[in-house]
Amino acid sequence: MTIIELCTEEELREAYPVMHELRTHLDEQQYLDLLKVMIGRGYRLFALREDGEIVALAGIEIGTNLYYGRHVWVYDLVTKAEARSKGYGRVLLEYVEDFARREGCACVALSSAFWRTGAHRFYEQHAGYERVSYVFKKMIE
Repeated sequence: MTIIELCTEEELREAYPVMHELRTHLDEQQYLDLLKVMIGRGYRLFALREDGEIVALAGIEIGTNLYYGRHVWVYDLVTKAEARSKGYGRVLLEYVEDFARREGCACVALSSAFWRTGAHRFYEQHAGYERVSYVFKKMIE
């Protein structure tokens, strides 16, 4: 098992099928176009490989704000459906937490959709995260 940061277009393309399980609304070209912008502003994508195959991804960015201070925000965390419940998500999240420590961050934070109750259970019961807020959004037409 290895964790690497994905940097090349080839690596990002290889990760698309796994990311697509989480971000089903994006086709591959939209995914690549958005990543180009996101990586330019500091987004980083880490992949956990098992036997050479990508089985889990974490997309993160270091940020600073008044309520968390310097922190890592996890935008994307996904494990391939057939590889779930094998501990990959936990290993990848621990990697992100170690990364945050090395970068002088005070915490790791993320948002999770209401309907993702299995993910909530994982974050709270297995990864040690606490539910601290709701996220609100309003689409602007």
